[in-house]
Amino acid sequence: MSISRRDLCVLLPALVAAGGFAEVPGSENPLLPSAVYNLQDLPAHGNARSRSVPIFSGTNHAGVKLSLHETDLAPGASPHPPHHHVNEEIFLMRAGLLEVTIDGKTSQLSPGSVAYVASNAVHGVHNAGREHALYFVLEVG
Repeated sequence: MSISRRDLCVLLPALVAAGGFAEVPGSENPLLPSAVYNLQDLPAHGNARSRSVPIFSGTNHAGVKLSLHETDLAPGASPHPPHHHVNEEIFLMRAGLLEVTIDGKTSQLSPGSVAYVASNAVHGVHNAGREHALYFVLEVG
């Protein structure tokens, strides 16, 4: 069976299976358990222009910090100004149209598209469409 990027965007929260948190020795980040996360059961933060749903955050078996959230971005909105940080980010589009600028180069993401932002790359996003943009952000490191 093959799975498309669009399927992955829709199924990503369900691909993480069930359990409780355990501490990684020497780390303030909890060890990520197998779990299932239903978006409708998770609290949202933000406002009508930019809403975020934190899905999970913790450390994997290799000690790498992972966190995942979904963003709902209104037409014309940006969640924050362009910035950079050490961790990498992967953007997975569910719906709408998102302009992503990475180190000065702007590209458009439509449903099923993926963008990877390397460590310390200056990046920003903007909803360039006429409908809400829904996307996941997977932070690594």
